[in-house]
Amino acid sequence: MLQKVKIVIRGVVQGVGFRPFIYRLATQLNIKGWIINSSQGVFIEAEAERELLDIFISRIKSDKPKNSYIQSFENTWLDTEGFSNFEIRNSLEEGSKTALVLPDISTCKDCLGEIFDPANRRYLYPFTNCTNCGPRFSIIDDLPYDRANTTMGEFEMCDECRAEYTNPLDRRFHAEPTACPVCGPQVSLTDETGNILFEKHDAVLNAVKVIKEGKILALKGIGGYQLLCDASNDAAVKELRKRKRRSEKPFALMFHDLESILIEADVNEAEKGLLLSVEAPIVLLKRKKGIASGISDECIFGNPYLGIMLPYSPLHHILMKELGIPVVATSGNISEEPICINEEQAYIKLGDIADYFLVHNRKILRHVDDSILRISAGNEVMIRRARGYAPLPLVLENIENNTILAAGAHLKNTIALNKGSNVFVSQHIGDLENTESINAYKNVINDIKTFYELKPDIAVCDMHPDYISAKFSDSLNIPKYKVQHHYAHVLSCMAENRLDENVLGVSWDGTGYGTDGTIWGGEFIVPNGNEFKRAGYFKTFRLPGGESAIQDVWKIGYSLLYEVFGKEADKLDFLQPAGQPEMKIIQQMLEKNINSPVTSSCGRLFDGISAITGIKQHASFEAQAAMELEFTADDFNTNDYFAFSIDEFKGSLVFNWHNIIRDIVNDLKAGVPAGLISAKFHNTLAELIVQMAERLRFEKVLLTGGCFMNYYLLNRAVKRLQETGFKPYTQQRVPAGDGGISLGQIKYASYLKF
Repeated sequence: MLQKVKIVIRGVVQGVGFRPFIYRLATQLNIKGWIINSSQGVFIEAEAERELLDIFISRIKSDKPKNSYIQSFENTWLDTEGFSNFEIRNSLEEGSKTALVLPDISTCKDCLGEIFDPANRRYLYPFTNCTNCGPRFSIIDDLPYDRANTTMGEFEMCDECRAEYTNPLDRRFHAEPTACPVCGPQVSLTDETGNILFEKHDAVLNAVKVIKEGKILALKGIGGYQLLCDASNDAAVKELRKRKRRSEKPFALMFHDLESILIEADVNEAEKGLLLSVEAPIVLLKRKKGIASGISDECIFGNPYLGIMLPYSPLHHILMKELGIPVVATSGNISEEPICINEEQAYIKLGDIADYFLVHNRKILRHVDDSILRISAGNEVMIRRARGYAPLPLVLENIENNTILAAGAHLKNTIALNKGSNVFVSQHIGDLENTESINAYKNVINDIKTFYELKPDIAVCDMHPDYISAKFSDSLNIPKYKVQHHYAHVLSCMAENRLDENVLGVSWDGTGYGTDGTIWGGEFIVPNGNEFKRAGYFKTFRLPGGESAIQDVWKIGYSLLYEVFGKEADKLDFLQPAGQPEMKIIQQMLEKNINSPVTSSCGRLFDGISAITGIKQHASFEAQAAMELEFTADDFNTNDYFAFSIDEFKGSLVFNWHNIIRDIVNDLKAGVPAGLISAKFHNTLAELIVQMAERLRFEKVLLTGGCFMNYYLLNRAVKRLQETGFKPYTQQRVPAGDGGISLGQIKYASYLKF
């Protein structure tokens, strides 16, 4: 008996070849009806015998396109209409916008085959794509996802592209960014003022030439500009550092193929999977030792890890195949600003950095940085969430009845908005410390609001009164709620792991405004809905000079020594960069408590110990001293740790690190290598977590905050917790650092009563 079913599918079902997949499946099963894209998802009406319709529904779920994601699947049985065929109807733009915007996707194997096939009409064409790959988030202006709603709308398709686009059996059927050399965007090579020097493939060939000559190239990619130079050329990399004002922070690298990566780095199967994934992020890989490396030390400044990605767009593939060598591929911006996305910005901002510009005429609507991940404790760890991942949502319950704007953190900012249970955590925005970043912040908020027609009912922000994100929340004329920074970290980890109660949150980072007005950062938190208990924390110390101590970390080192040894600290000669007169000034600041804010920060404790051990006494970028302390531990395999005590004070447990400093000083006097001291310190922190979990009696332990970006610490803590019968939880889909704060702020709102 003929029956009819109406199917509504929500999720990532636009821009992934879903309609042609349904068309082919329906045709194969001799099912009649139609499919249509809408701003809410995909609607299908299908008529056939009940047995065939059951097979149809089952195969939609089992055989769906590889880049699709079905979030909800509803089917309703209706009266038949007597359809004569199966057709794909024109998109609808009515109704609430719930269809998910797809991230930009790396070039698929089919398109690569065409790009490097001399007989193919898209041979060496740098904007080749299909329904399985290509730009999405960076070019879409509105929902539903149709060509007219993207920046490709201004390029009229030629007859051949139109034939592919309208053929349901072609993989370019409704591939909205589809193009070819006849009708699509083109590349040009220009000088730093915008004068066109070469066009089309000649532009790419000459871009290769200038890179090999040691020049710096600004390349317009999918989500913004990158700065490229020969990664083996010391002089070129030094010049890029000088012009970009980035003295020591490691640069990301792009290799032309996996085989060349295997020469330089140790790569396990999980890391290989990440490199070759459709997201194609930057992956942190352990650099091989004892080889004649083709990578200049200027790229990484002694860092034992390489941040490596493979080409992910046709333009990258063509350029890198011609080059055949690794390149630096760093963000196209002035340090601490968002990446440039158009020529007007690029020539102004990057004109003094790049010698040449490889540009194109496909507009980028929003900045999308390269994502950064690593494998740690056996899992993917998100360090920066952007291209390939944003703006796909996470699902969170108990927020469906309100639209919440989470304003995020001050550093490494992301924002988040929800529509129902879908939480849209934005792409990485960055540090809100300049006009450009603040403008980008506002644009990203408006972006997500516009995509999903959202009007926030409430805002949630950090407690710090001076944060830009908090001030922005003030301007919205809607109810505002403040959540403590480290509790937001814990809530973020809870949201990701779908936990709600009976957990201990270990929230460690560099800084965060505490409920008592001091700087927190070494916290043991017990959540209780929209409240929490500070069950434990690091014994406090002072930061002489305030924020200046974050760069001049020797000041923190001296503060730690002074806390333990008093004026006798002057007799310890571990802080070489600081002369006696300057140390005397710092001593007086500590004695008189002048400009020396109190902190419980784990990150600052790392900095101070890095300085005391002589590893790093001045940092040129955030967390550099702590990172270098971690790296020195790599060569030492030990289970030893320093003795420590846990005190009690006003109902909280306090980690007393004073004895650790005494033992470190004794080890240094005895000639113990700094790396072994570092390993013992890391092991001590892992033991601290275990002992705190035992004292506080929690089985589930959450590890969150920027300190757990530390590979050694995270792996050691997870291992020790598992060995002692606890259940550790970490973050994988959003960063454990401040990039994950916005998710925690949304979670906080789920506990509020309206």
